[in-house]
Amino acid sequence: MTVAEKPKPESAIKPFDKPAGGLSALASSILCLREQGIIGKGTRTLLRSNQPEGFDCPGCAWPDRNPHSTFEFCENGVKAVAAEATARRVTPEFFAAHTVSELAQWPEHDLEAQGRLTTPMRWHAESDRYQPVCWDEAFALIGRELRALGDPDRALFYTSGRTSNEAAFLYQLFVRQFGSNNLPDCSNMCHEPTSQAMPEQIGVGKGTVTLDDFERTQAIFIFGQNPGSNHPRMLTELRQAARRGCPIVVFNPLRERGLERFVSPQHPLELVRGRGTPLASHYYTLRIGGDLAAVTGLIKAVLEAGAQDEDFIAEHCAGFADLARTVADVSWSTIEQGSGLERAHLEQAAQIYIQSPASIICWGMGITQHPRSVATIQSLVNLLLLRGNMGRPGAGACPVRGHSNVQGDRTMGICERPAPEFLDRLGAEFNFQPPRAPGLDTVGAIQAMADTPGMVFFALGGNFAAATPDTAKTHAALRNCALTVQVSTKLNRSHLVHGRQALILPCLGRTEMDRQANGRQAVTVEDSMSMVHLSAGMNTPASSELLSEPAIIARLAKATLPDSTVDWLGLVENYDRIRERIGRVVEGFDDFNRRVRVPGGFHLRNAARERDWRPVGGRARFKAHAPDPLPAHQSSAAGLLTLTTVRSHDQYNTTIYGMRDRYRGIAGERRVLFISAADLQRLDLPAGTWVDVVSVWHDGERVAPRFLLVEYEIPTGCVAAYFPETNVLVPLDHHEQRSRTPASKAIPVRLRPISAVAP
Repeated sequence: MTVAEKPKPESAIKPFDKPAGGLSALASSILCLREQGIIGKGTRTLLRSNQPEGFDCPGCAWPDRNPHSTFEFCENGVKAVAAEATARRVTPEFFAAHTVSELAQWPEHDLEAQGRLTTPMRWHAESDRYQPVCWDEAFALIGRELRALGDPDRALFYTSGRTSNEAAFLYQLFVRQFGSNNLPDCSNMCHEPTSQAMPEQIGVGKGTVTLDDFERTQAIFIFGQNPGSNHPRMLTELRQAARRGCPIVVFNPLRERGLERFVSPQHPLELVRGRGTPLASHYYTLRIGGDLAAVTGLIKAVLEAGAQDEDFIAEHCAGFADLARTVADVSWSTIEQGSGLERAHLEQAAQIYIQSPASIICWGMGITQHPRSVATIQSLVNLLLLRGNMGRPGAGACPVRGHSNVQGDRTMGICERPAPEFLDRLGAEFNFQPPRAPGLDTVGAIQAMADTPGMVFFALGGNFAAATPDTAKTHAALRNCALTVQVSTKLNRSHLVHGRQALILPCLGRTEMDRQANGRQAVTVEDSMSMVHLSAGMNTPASSELLSEPAIIARLAKATLPDSTVDWLGLVENYDRIRERIGRVVEGFDDFNRRVRVPGGFHLRNAARERDWRPVGGRARFKAHAPDPLPAHQSSAAGLLTLTTVRSHDQYNTTIYGMRDRYRGIAGERRVLFISAADLQRLDLPAGTWVDVVSVWHDGERVAPRFLLVEYEIPTGCVAAYFPETNVLVPLDHHEQRSRTPASKAIPVRLRPISAVAP
């Protein structure tokens, strides 16, 4: 049955009145395994997920609580594992039956649902089909195209956050030996503001807390994050904190069930009763983009109460006077207008913070994808420093990253602006001169491909065509390339939006056995709290033709760099050899092979956690920021709304597992727009109306057609919808001021009712 012949799932909009987790999560997990045809295999595989002798879940980067626990997975982890371990296959026969033009009409969910790729494929323009190609021929083609460029910076090398430390290290080494720092990655589109903001203040760009701190903390503040869908294992920590009386204070524009109440599937009595544990003690639905104003209000309330930690500030900090002066000059009316919250509510939250002897502040992409995300994150760090909540048990910064090794990839050198010290060590270890000129980030890569015909784009994982902003411009840019190459496990949009030549290189997944010349191999990953541990798959590979990511990179380098003195193929015979070289290049990885074999791995040193401020000149630094006036498009006179893009519960980044968003009460439909009752009344648009969503920007309008209006608890003037369907609305130059992360959480839009909707 073709996609066109499939019956469309029946749409249903029904509010969800149960806690997150619980029996509904168990039922969803079982259904997922059944849909993939792997009830038995899937169950066996899950029991090895996040275990010392098993594999790291290919989902989120939340750390493991107990390396010897039997169950260390969540509902969305089940979906990620089941999608990879699926019984379904995308064979050469599948590609023979479908042209690329036909597949390009399929929705993301149907592409994902076809299963695992089995064979290297090359696109042929004459037939508009992918056809099998042998590995040697594929690598020879890539090598020829790269060498023919003349200028190494005419090539772009993208990286996904699921790539292992070993693959990431080899990849950046290859790219730099090729002569470029063009290493755009998924971090450019998510936590880049975190990586830029925090080092300027505390010398590190990573979280300063561990899971032990969640056991000791006296207050948890959560900004712009929906852990119920994006990091469900975090709910266990929040449940334990709430049950011992720890306040959990949430600032988020949408009411999210996963922050309100949770039933742990690992507690049978709670599971049977179904009532669950209330999580958020205080929930503030601030205006989209109002976080900087809200945090400024919290800081102002602390200072007006005289509750700053004078001793900590005097001993450890610089810049306090400037911060105090800047915040004093911001009026409460400006803060209220910018945040959409009342002064009394902000003072209430500040009082909780003041009364807590140890507080953790968490944030997600609801903070990082705004025009002033760096300023907002630095203000969150200011708030922590203000009361000495850095380097104290139970306290600190907790940026919650997404994919399971997105932090490790950056540690391994996947960065378009590498530190000179890193390049010095890399060059000394491998006897070459790495390029020093900054490379291109994701936004710069899209613009370069659009402006320069004939570039080469190589993607180590990910789904660049779907994940990026300004969809029409991104797709045109990719089609402007001489060659596009995708290293993938599943069929996705990026295989169908390609250059004049295109290759699909299928690779092993996280759950699969990796056999090299010296036997079975394990890779390593780094979680959101800087724990580094081994990951070894257990399943027979989906196809005998699959290669591991390190093997693909080694053979690519061998085919492209004939004069390289690196023994590329020798390194991948035994991944310990890669780790030996990592240990001599990457700070904190000395004695890597021994330390990572301890059950649970090892924790990378974090100077700020030890109150060692030498990386920032000996003192932690306050960075003063004032919120901007309310943007013009948010005034009632403008008649515009502010759109934030979100994931559904059946989704991880651009991977669409199903058509359900259980906690928000949506089934069978993804083109929905969440909007307040007040805005529905003001616009005279009843819930259930179909509209086009039109973004308004200096260079014109962009349209995302056919969205169903769904009434939801969200501030007036604000709306929300799923990506990647709404990425088309995000202008390429609408990005964070310093880090250039696309501002996908703050898009000015208007709604255009449509009278008829195609079936």
